[in-house]
Amino acid sequence: MIKDSLNMEKEYGYSPPFEITNEIIELVAQITELTGMIIVSEKLSSNPVLRRENRIKTIYSSLAIEQNTLTFEQVTDVINGKRILAPPKDIKEVKNAYEIYEKLNLLNPYSIKDLLRAHKILTADLINESGRFRTKGAGVYQGSQLIHAGTPPQYIPELIDQLFSWLKKSKVHPLIKACVFHYEFEFIHPFQDGNGRLGRLWHH
Repeated sequence: MIKDSLNMEKEYGYSPPFEITNEIIELVAQITELTGMIIVSEKLSSNPVLRRENRIKTIYSSLAIEQNTLTFEQVTDVINGKRILAPPKDIKEVKNAYEIYEKLNLLNPYSIKDLLRAHKILTADLINESGRFRTKGAGVYQGSQLIHAGTPPQYIPELIDQLFSWLKKSKVHPLIKACVFHYEFEFIHPFQDGNGRLGRLWHH
């Protein structure tokens, strides 16, 4: 097992298997520099129109990964309250996503309760186990081929608790923490559906 450079496994009893390398440190520095340049040049924090446009782009991109059929223009129309001709499920996914992204600042990133709350909003009226960890097996398929089997359901609460504990206590750079958390979250695959969408939301 590869341990991270701060030896979190000994301190907290759990550590995701990753290693901080010089390349990762260099990439974090580059991303931080570029992010600072964007914030200054675009004035993201004080431009509500630009922030809204970026939020719509984020929602569109996240849903498109999950085979939502709506175009960017249709997603924009749904968020603006206009009626469109499209599958009701796809429209509901957009509405749910927009609702939870609007509440992003109210969520505690270290709270499992808030994770479940976010999942409930994100998947409302779309799945049976909305806002709850799955009770059955699940996996990721490519066509008919299983390419990843999620953690057996009886182990999910404990593993998620350990992951959140590490997230809260780890001293590694927030960008690295976010990436590692996202990978481990998707590996566990704790929900019946919505793991990808919720993982990308939590990355924010």
